[in-house]
Parts: sequence; structure tokens; C-alpha cells
Amino acid sequence: MANIQLRNVTKSYGSVTVIKGIDLEIRRGEFMVFVGPSGCGKSTLLRLISGLESISTGDLYFDGERVNNVIPSKRGIAMVFQSYALYPHMNVYENMAFGMKLGGAGKGELDQRVRQSAKLLQIDHLLDRLPKQLSGGQRQRVAIGRAITRDPRVFLFDEPLSNLDAALRVATRLEIAKLHHDMRDVTMIYVTHDQVEAMTLADRICVLRDGRVEQVGTPTELYERPDNIFVAGFIGSPKMNFLEGEFAAAQGCSTLGVRSEHIDIVPQGAGMWTGTVVHAEDLGSDNYLFVDIGAKEPIIVRQPGKVTIPEGATISLQPRPGMLYRFDDTGRPVQAPLAAE
Repeated sequence: MANIQLRNVTKSYGSVTVIKGIDLEIRRGEFMVFVGPSGCGKSTLLRLISGLESISTGDLYFDGERVNNVIPSKRGIAMVFQSYALYPHMNVYENMAFGMKLGGAGKGELDQRVRQSAKLLQIDHLLDRLPKQLSGGQRQRVAIGRAITRDPRVFLFDEPLSNLDAALRVATRLEIAKLHHDMRDVTMIYVTHDQVEAMTLADRICVLRDGRVEQVGTPTELYERPDNIFVAGFIGSPKMNFLEGEFAAAQGCSTLGVRSEHIDIVPQGAGMWTGTVVHAEDLGSDNYLFVDIGAKEPIIVRQPGKVTIPEGATISLQPRPGMLYRFDDTGRPVQAPLAAE
């Protein structure tokens, strides 16, 4: 495993700076997820760590050793890309063995590691098949298996699930979580734009925006104690409701935030807000009610189980005590959370 440190790391392409002075430590054996909107710099940052891109300024350390000028093959990393990048003319066994073969591994060691990795990923019955004979999820597991056989000290994943359908994403996400559990001696860094993947996989999450770090913390820390309005809105599904104008002014802030699961439907006239149900989404285990309370956009109210409230109904809403978040005009917390009154 490796402890990774980035100290004031920047990356520029000509006059355009895309990574803007990042300081970050990734602990040995940790599963760190880089998350953020498209174009925030998360994949570029991963490529700087891998050595596929050069650092413009700043320093990168693996276990205290500066590796800015160390070539990728000498960094002890293995990378899994969004595209599976499998050799179509090689079967699964040959694809998984290729990196070790180039490295001069002996036949016995090579065979043992390939079969161990295949068993770990439950693809040991697919070793004789060509990539074209595999499903998308199986191909991605082969790509992961190829990385495992190299016995890396750092695993880098660049949006590995984005090409899979919803069911395969869930299944492969579980495989990656199990892999982390079984390989605690390997540091893993995972890039995604999907905050659900980030919340379910990470030991810690690094939220990026415009080439800068917005917040680093555990999924619970980011969800319950966001450092700013951007993190509050990005982490969580559905996103946090934000209210401005008179709704925020009544609570002494510029923007008032409340999550959908922290709003209760109460008897008429007993709640802080009253509104009209303009849309409802039945997800089976939950229902999302979109309620127009006179704000810029309807707020989302999450209700467990079946909800029989029809569209057009007028309902009264009450946020739960301690679950209101207040932000000033710069997007920083005023006092969060704040008890609802």
C-alpha cells in the first residue's frame, strides 16, 4: 500500500489551469473517491497521480518519496479505465496475464496470480472466453482482474461503471466494494461523477469543483456537515432543497437548505409551510412529492412506503428539529443545522 500526498499541485494546458493548487493526503489502504461535476478536474487529477500527465507545479509523494518524474510503470500503480481496453484477440486468461508477462514473471507465479484474481472476481469460469463473448460487467471485471495480477500498491479507477446499465452498475459496484474489503493492503482511488457511487464505496470523499477541493471527509461528514452550499447540493439524492427570499430571511440567512427526508407532512395549518402537490414519483419503497410552496421551484418531500396524496392536494409541511441548514451570501454555513421552529 502507499500513502499519497499532493502538495500545492497544479496542472495547466497552455494558459488554461485545470488543477488549481490541490493539497490532499490519501492514507495507506484507504478507498478515496474523487467526485464532482463534469469538467471539475477529477480525471485529470487521477492521471497526475498515475503519471500519465505531468504536474505543472507542486509535488506528489508516494510514501514520502517525490515521484513527479517517476514513470508510470515504476510507481506501483494499476489503472482501470472507463473503456475496458481489453485485447480482442486474447482470451480472458491472456488479457489478465499480459502485464505480468511483459514484466517477466515466471510461468508458475503468473498462472497462480491470474487464477487467484479470477476466483476473487468470480470470473474463473470465463478464462477461455474472448472479450466479445462477455457481458459489459464481465469485461469490466476482467479489466479489474488484469490490474490485480500486477500486485499494485495503488489502484486507480477512472469512472469504471459509466458504460454499464443500471443493474450491472449495482452488481459491479458490489464487486469493487468486496475487492476493497479483500485487499486492505492496497490504496484505492476512484473517480466518478455519480455521488451515489461515492457515498456507497468511499472511506473518504474528495469533492472537487473547478480544479479545487471543496471538502474532504467521510460520506456521513459530507452529508450531515457540508462545508458549503455546493457540497450540500451535490451530496445526497435527491439533492438538498434550497429556499431563498422570504423563506431564508425568516431564518436569518441568504439560503435555507433542508433535505427531502427531513420534511414531514403534518395536519393542515400546523406546519411551517403550506403548498400544493404538483407532481409525485412512486419509486416503490419511497415516494417523492414535489410541492409548490411559493418558492422559485417546488421542494421535494420524501415519504416512505405508499402515499395516497393526489396531485393538486394542499398539504402542510414541517421540517424536523435540527435539520435546517443556513448559508450566507457566499455559500458558507451560518449555523447548520438549525432547529426548525
